[in-house]
Amino acid sequence: MKMTVILFVTIFTISTTMQAQRDSITGVYELTGINEVASGFKLNTDSSFEFYFSYGALDRSGSGKWRINGDKIIFNSAAWPGRDFRLIQSEFEPGAPVTIIIKSQNNMLLPYVYGYADEIKNNEYPVNANSHGEIRLKTTNADSLHLLFEFVPERVSSFKTDTHEHNIFTFTFEAWLFEFFFNNLELSVMPNALYGKHPLLQKEDCTFEKVQ
Repeated sequence: MKMTVILFVTIFTISTTMQAQRDSITGVYELTGINEVASGFKLNTDSSFEFYFSYGALDRSGSGKWRINGDKIIFNSAAWPGRDFRLIQSEFEPGAPVTIIIKSQNNMLLPYVYGYADEIKNNEYPVNANSHGEIRLKTTNADSLHLLFEFVPERVSSFKTDTHEHNIFTFTFEAWLFEFFFNNLELSVMPNALYGKHPLLQKEDCTFEKVQ
């Protein structure tokens, strides 16, 4: 009986300590020290989080679950679905080069799409879409097409193709285009602050100060 009571007290103490630790770290943290960039995390008591990033006209966001491991906080979200573009139509035009067409209700996004076929060779670059969202590749034969969006540089969307059957491909953006997907991002937990690499900036020593 005595051992049972001791075990219960121990488990209760650990549970209470962990709950207190979670409660103390919850709140809003904002990035400091970087001009013209607004970014931060909102840590909720149910171990969920919301992330935001704003730079000029670019806004990105993310969400998921956080957990504490020692003096680190670890962020994870649902896995990236694998593509930021969806094929909505394909057709064949005799003699035409492989052509990618991007459709969107927001035409301002179109010039920021790039595409290429198969693999990029030395001294080659992805082809930039024109203002109409058209990318004409210098090939009539390709086994795969690859698309990327300038403001989401961490992801490339790839598609298998058979250019003997189709050479004109029309795509649109997926709804999650601007979402950032977290995969074990670690930040150090400091008194009223989080410290470490920003998920979207090439900067390893960022500080997010607690403001709420």
